[in-house]
Amino acid sequence: MDSPASASGLEAAYHLLHPKIRRWIRDQGWDELREIQARTILAVLEGDRDILISATTAAGKTEAAFLPILTSIAERSGSGFSVLYVSPLKALINDQFRRLEALCESMEIPVVKWHGDAPQAEKKKAMNRPDGIALITPESIEAMFIRRPADAKRLLSYADFIVVDELHAFLQGPRGLHVASLLRRIDAMAARPARRVGLSATIGDLGQACAWLRPTDPARVEPLKAKSDAPELRLQVRGYVEPPDLDDPDHAEGAAVGAEQYVPRRIALDSISDHLFETLRGENNLVFGGSRRTVESTADRLRRRSEKANVPNEFYPHHGSLSKTLREELEDRLKEGKLPTTAVCTSTLELGVDIGSVKSVAQIGAPRSLASLKQRLGRTGRRPGAPSILRIYLREPNIDRKSGILDRLRPNTIRSVAVVRLLLQGFVEEARTVPEIASTLIHQILSVIVERGGIGPKPLYTLLCGPGPFSAISAADFAGLLRHLGSPTVRFIEQAADGTLMLGQEGEKVAQSRSFYAVFEASEEWRLTVGGRTLGTLPITYPVHKDGLVVFAGQRWIVQDVDEQTKTLVVAPHPGGVVPRFEPAAGEPAHDRLVAEMRQVYLADDVPPYLDARARDLLAEGRETFRKLELETRSLVSEERDLHVFLWRGSQATAVFSAALAMAGLQSGVHELGVSVSKIKEDEMRPILSKLAKMQKIDPDDVSGFVANIKVGKFREQVPDNLARSLWARQNLDKVTEIPAMAGVP
Repeated sequence: MDSPASASGLEAAYHLLHPKIRRWIRDQGWDELREIQARTILAVLEGDRDILISATTAAGKTEAAFLPILTSIAERSGSGFSVLYVSPLKALINDQFRRLEALCESMEIPVVKWHGDAPQAEKKKAMNRPDGIALITPESIEAMFIRRPADAKRLLSYADFIVVDELHAFLQGPRGLHVASLLRRIDAMAARPARRVGLSATIGDLGQACAWLRPTDPARVEPLKAKSDAPELRLQVRGYVEPPDLDDPDHAEGAAVGAEQYVPRRIALDSISDHLFETLRGENNLVFGGSRRTVESTADRLRRRSEKANVPNEFYPHHGSLSKTLREELEDRLKEGKLPTTAVCTSTLELGVDIGSVKSVAQIGAPRSLASLKQRLGRTGRRPGAPSILRIYLREPNIDRKSGILDRLRPNTIRSVAVVRLLLQGFVEEARTVPEIASTLIHQILSVIVERGGIGPKPLYTLLCGPGPFSAISAADFAGLLRHLGSPTVRFIEQAADGTLMLGQEGEKVAQSRSFYAVFEASEEWRLTVGGRTLGTLPITYPVHKDGLVVFAGQRWIVQDVDEQTKTLVVAPHPGGVVPRFEPAAGEPAHDRLVAEMRQVYLADDVPPYLDARARDLLAEGRETFRKLELETRSLVSEERDLHVFLWRGSQATAVFSAALAMAGLQSGVHELGVSVSKIKEDEMRPILSKLAKMQKIDPDDVSGFVANIKVGKFREQVPDNLARSLWARQNLDKVTEIPAMAGVP
């Protein structure tokens, strides 16, 4: 029998499609369907299972899903949306709307954007006559449940398909728990649950993704992984060393007039910006800066270099604090491709918003996540015959007599080489454990009570818990949580005489807030404006005053007016500037495999050809320190009053081991390669480690008692301490069982 990828298989899939879709395909000038598209067409139209499509960026995943789905719903009659397309980004919804609008119009299938910035008239029209496809964010689904519960059932419960785009983005974090819970609630009110279709470019564990997509029956999900046809990879890792005694590696270039005065010396970011300016001009590129502060500081430097060279500026920032208008203008400029453009961005351009093909991708800072790096790399090399180009700019501290062991090991350089090794091996991490379960469950409890106008404890537990995002919550856990939420100190809920749960005084305040729809926290912010136009926002914690200077949106400004009541800053152009300190972003954790690969890099003696001369020197320095410390055979190294314990494990395992040391009475700091314990000598440490190594069973509940900041998430203050520690113990059971092995260090 011919496989779906064979010529006859492609032809068979093509002829299953609706005639109008076949005409559309011919109008696009396609020679044939792609292999993943043909396989998906057959799976959708000849089967009844859920489907997970895993294919690289620009592999045609959207068409793979929607061509057969549109065929399936073409003759459908009845009320309610036929298809719900759930996306993590409004920009991605806008992009997919543009891609689907003409095709859907030719088939007389309505398609509507449904998010906070979408036109109200179109949403009102769809509300009156729901049909076709709704492209919607999780927060808009949540808002519909709360504000229009009757309409939610009428609009959402008759869908034949629910498409979840960028599924890997939902596999971890509170937003993934939120979406999974919303899907469960939609299924609960549907006469027949919709088929689910997941789309993703980077999945480390297909089984994990299938279980997320259909928790009640993962075997029902048919995974379709596209055959890899990766372009040639051109790669360079460039090393830079900061000047001595540098406190701020992202400060503005030059002395800041009227503000902090910086010593006029070159830092690594100056030299990195020189290379970016010389190398990237004239083409479309992406430069990932890691943090909003690095993005702004780099974009400012590149603009200044353009002005100095008297050439048009091609470099613009893109991050979540910038206004939607500025972000969309840059996205459109990239997609149109009429003017050479480099976006200096955070992870905002990592997901699949269509910005066309870029010539190269650069990253400032050594990567930690293979999934993120592969997602970013998928932006380049998309044209036939074009290579993928990746440049990594790593920064290391200056080394002198006062420098510590960890700096001398040059971990950023070693990690860069380890990441490239794993990239070439095709490794991608599985999604990490989500610690915000209890907080997100509180959010959903309040939401369901509002939606239903009250509900009993048992049906509430049945609706939210069981297989799915809150499977770790037992009936006893749930009952204890409800009692806590109804306590006089919390007052989120209260119970009527007949047992019905209703919102309490504080719960009503929370649920009525516009910020309630999202499960992530939204901090209070200043709004920056110039000439009546909004540039974006700064965290309210950022100190501002009249005549203060700020670098924002790739330019320099002076604050002319501060409106405390509306939290508005009126700014004007100025030659001086200070790069703001935005709210700190959570750092990406390192996987066990990555840290183990770092150790292999230390042990090796090869010099990768993609390293520049400075990076080669840094690699040699790190390896020399590793060997001087005899880390190939020992794991305990004393340094002044500290003792370093090299574990060579990922971030989660190292954090668990640190908690075990706390249980043993030792306070330790976690670093990339292990932990550091203060005021202890090696001969004092060894008996403690020996005792841990000999423990046949360590109770994770005991370890959890020594974990600091164990309550996380938007509603962490309302999470009972005992539930937070119990969930931590269950989620980290496998790491706790490995404590004796980690303690048995040489």
